[in-house]
Amino acid sequence: MTDISHKTKNSVQVTSKELSKAFCYIFFVLSLFACSSREKPAPVSTVYGSSPLTERVKKTINTNEYIVRAGETLYSIAWRANSDVRQIAKMNNISPPYNIYANQKLILVVKNKGKNAKASKNKHSSEKQTKSSNLTSNKVVKKTLASSKKQAYGKNVSKNKSVQNNLPKRLPKSLPKTNFSQKISRWQWPVKGQVIARFSSKVKGSKVQGNKGIDIAGRRGTSIRAAANGKVVYAGSALRGYGKLVIIKHNDDYLSAYAHNDTILVKEQQQIKLGDIVAKMGDTDAQRVMLHFEVRFRGKSVDPLKYLPKK
Repeated sequence: MTDISHKTKNSVQVTSKELSKAFCYIFFVLSLFACSSREKPAPVSTVYGSSPLTERVKKTINTNEYIVRAGETLYSIAWRANSDVRQIAKMNNISPPYNIYANQKLILVVKNKGKNAKASKNKHSSEKQTKSSNLTSNKVVKKTLASSKKQAYGKNVSKNKSVQNNLPKRLPKSLPKTNFSQKISRWQWPVKGQVIARFSSKVKGSKVQGNKGIDIAGRRGTSIRAAANGKVVYAGSALRGYGKLVIIKHNDDYLSAYAHNDTILVKEQQQIKLGDIVAKMGDTDAQRVMLHFEVRFRGKSVDPLKYLPKK
């Protein structure tokens, strides 16, 4: 009897252990199933869209007026507005070195509606006056035409002879050009690396779409060098979509920009020579470590590969 009770106790203990193991196994399977059924985190490409970062629209300015924010310069605003800084400065009566202040209101586009309306009114009124004056003058002209024909004929002949004698023998073939562009004597690559995105900027209506420059891959901390001689006109991170950005003015026509830097090593108004280190490569406001490099000619985006030496 004792042996039987001992065996039953052992069997009960065995079965309880097996049941506990079974429950643990079932719980483990259910937990795995629950984990697998949860939503996976969205990949970076779906957060930012299927297109690369450089193809996303930068925060450009498309308004006629703009309020200056802290940390902005006239060059950075002109950069976002795809305009020539000299044109914006002229419209707002700002003289070099183009100092602006926060909350200042800037005019970015000239409005001609009022002028055109006044011009059209003046045109209609002048047409009415000329019509009425022509009616009265025609009567007087008819009376005096016959008597003045003889006198005018002799005078015109003598005038034509004198004019012909005063004319130069040879006229210049072409007029001298006044709108010269200031060329850069030498450009160099800002960094060595593979070009992973080329220039594809296109203007559609009032918006600029595509890549306004080129993207060059590299390692974090790689030195970024000035592509030409010039002066730093912007160094900061106020331009959304560019990260830590450096803009260099080379002359009155050309600017260059160096975006997504990890560290900026220059200050605004600093004179820069060709090849000087201006920043370290990074991925600020970008999906990967790279340099986004742009060249602007009179405020408009141009293909940097047309200026940089061929590899």
